[in-house]
Amino acid sequence: MLNQQKKIIFCMAGVLSFLCALGVVTAVGTPLWIKATILCKTGALLVNASGEELTKFMGEMQYGLFHGEGIRQCGLGARPFRFSFFPDLLQAIPVSIHINIILFSMILVVLTMVGTAFFMYNAFGKPFETLHGPLGLYLVSFISGSCGCLVMILFASEVKIHRLSENIANFKEGTYAYKTQNENYTTSFWVVFICFFVHFLNGLLIRLAGFQFPFAKSKDTETTNVASDLMY
Repeated sequence: MLNQQKKIIFCMAGVLSFLCALGVVTAVGTPLWIKATILCKTGALLVNASGEELTKFMGEMQYGLFHGEGIRQCGLGARPFRFSFFPDLLQAIPVSIHINIILFSMILVVLTMVGTAFFMYNAFGKPFETLHGPLGLYLVSFISGSCGCLVMILFASEVKIHRLSENIANFKEGTYAYKTQNENYTTSFWVVFICFFVHFLNGLLIRLAGFQFPFAKSKDTETTNVASDLMY
């Protein structure tokens, strides 16, 4: 009965990891990380717009890690635009941070797939090495969760600290100046957050299956070690 319970738990963890990998792959390729509202500050100041008049100068954009689209408004009607980070916006973005976000996203996908294989191997196979056993599962879950956390931190810093939306809106705009009014994280960002949470949950599932956390020695092990020391 215990073996059956372990199989069910490991299968659940494996399925969750696989769904996370698919979700992150989809998230990386879609422009649904940020949705921002931008104000044409130059146009609003020229006509001293306020209240409802500001809606004529409010535009919006949404983008992901590779491309995006938006609408600029400066009182003369909507001006739709599309953009790509590579190679169009290399001068407007912190390239090193952006590349690290993509890199850690790819590492997250690979490690999540490795975690899926480990969970299924422990459910249906016969682990014979430490790497295939509970320590390997804990290790992969921890590293994967750390990668997901890094992706979110780096992307948030790029958006908030380096003012990514403002830089994109003002790129090659000599006449008008745009200011970000508000920014909201959208679907793809929250997919990465859910993936981070799932890896944390997988760690709890491993513990629920009856395996101790790493570096936590059980009382039985300590008793055996003491007895061995006494014998010698």
